[in-house]
Amino acid sequence: MQNDKVQNTESLERREFLKTSAKFGAVASLASFGGLVLSACSEDSKGNPQGIENTSAGEKAPISLPQGVNMEFITLNNGVKMPILGYGVYQIEPKETQRCVEDAISVGYRSIDTAQAYFNEEGVGSAIKTVLNGGLKREELFITTKLWIDNYPEEKALKACEESLRKLGLEYVDLMLLHQPYNDTYGAWRALSRFYKEGRFKAIGVSNFYPDRIADFCLNNEIKPALNQIECNPLHAQFEAQKVLQEYNVAMESWAPFGEGRNNMFSNPTLSEIGKKYNKSVAQVILRWQIQRGIICIPKTIRKERMIENLSVFDFTLSEQDMQTIAGLDSKTSLFFNHQDPENVKWINEFHKSSFK
Repeated sequence: MQNDKVQNTESLERREFLKTSAKFGAVASLASFGGLVLSACSEDSKGNPQGIENTSAGEKAPISLPQGVNMEFITLNNGVKMPILGYGVYQIEPKETQRCVEDAISVGYRSIDTAQAYFNEEGVGSAIKTVLNGGLKREELFITTKLWIDNYPEEKALKACEESLRKLGLEYVDLMLLHQPYNDTYGAWRALSRFYKEGRFKAIGVSNFYPDRIADFCLNNEIKPALNQIECNPLHAQFEAQKVLQEYNVAMESWAPFGEGRNNMFSNPTLSEIGKKYNKSVAQVILRWQIQRGIICIPKTIRKERMIENLSVFDFTLSEQDMQTIAGLDSKTSLFFNHQDPENVKWINEFHKSSFK
């Protein structure tokens, strides 16, 4: 009984805090960097994204943010604007998801990334309901989810897309992705395209598609993917993949931007030294490095202080020399797995198989 009373009190306090955040802005103290809209289509000879457009003083941002929080935006190839920094919920337990997403939104995140295969869409939906009841408007959020490969045949995909909308409690999502490049990707894409034409998906894209698959998909579909979500971190920089994506005007999004800390990334001496120059953490340096390349990032954490830390990357700019130094860490090798390895294809196709019957 006492535990229930404590939980109810905590829940009430969180709802009140979210109401206050929606009306008056959270107090995440980020220095002003100016709103930017980045074009995802090209870069200059030095590898810097072209098409950077300053938002003039007083101009309304595509998605409103709490007071003191700045953001940069990517313009997708259909004109939809997406925050370049969002919050990912991969590997967050369903029972923890609602609290984590509410915390993320309260400190300033507006882009939330989930997936059918994360089994926490309902938790994200519950958090969205809470913040909307607290005064936030639906158009102020950017919600991404992904279709799992067991749902790829077209008719099954149509039903699965409906189910994702139901679990999220939304009439539309801002971005729906094909999660893996296997099974009937073309049938699944037809399903996503139908929802897109109906306005129930504002943009559609893919995830884990290698350059050859991106080229094939762009050349042989009426609607090109707006975005490709792939592994990217300082030890696997994906420069070649980014060039192909830019050629086809497909935005690049990084999953596991910290490489989940593998290969001692958070204690990497090169990244640590650069961090000291700017009085920033290794995590902040990594995010800034990707953002300056025009790459969308969705770091995951369950701790509010880390959420704020990850969001505090718009008050400094890495020098060209530091960008090149970090680029030199690239091993051109995945820290996780190769999607083109036949054994990994088998493993991924069996992954969650029983959960999607």
